[in-house]
Amino acid sequence: MDIKIIDRAFSVCKLENMKGINFEDEFCFLGKTDEELSFVCSTQFVPQNTTQREDGWRAFRIEGVLDFSLTGILSEISGVLAGEKIGIFAISTYNTDYILVKEENFEKALNALKMKGYHIKGEL
Repeated sequence: MDIKIIDRAFSVCKLENMKGINFEDEFCFLGKTDEELSFVCSTQFVPQNTTQREDGWRAFRIEGVLDFSLTGILSEISGVLAGEKIGIFAISTYNTDYILVKEENFEKALNALKMKGYHIKGEL
C-alpha cells in the first residue's frame, strides 16, 4: 500500500465559530458536533478565533480511493504506530484516510511503516 507524504505543517484547532476559515487552503478538515467545532488546517491558515490550538503536526495519506467495503486499513496503520509509541490524529474523507503525527515523530512513523512493507511517496 502506498503512503503519500503531505509536505506542510498542520495545526489542530477548536474554533468559536466558522468565521475566518480559509477554504482556499488545499487541506482543511472541519468537524462539528453538539459539543465542539474542530478544525485541521495548514498552520499558516489558522483562523484568529481559535479557543484551543496545537501546532506541530505533519501528515500523510493512504493513496488511492478506498472502497467502503475494505476493513482494517486504518487499524493496521494505527497499530504499527502504536507499537512505536506514536500517537496519531486520524481523519477520514470519502476517498481515503489521512494520518497526522507530531513533527518529532514523523520520520520514525514513516520508517516504521516502511519496515512493515508500506511504500512511502514524497520527501521528508
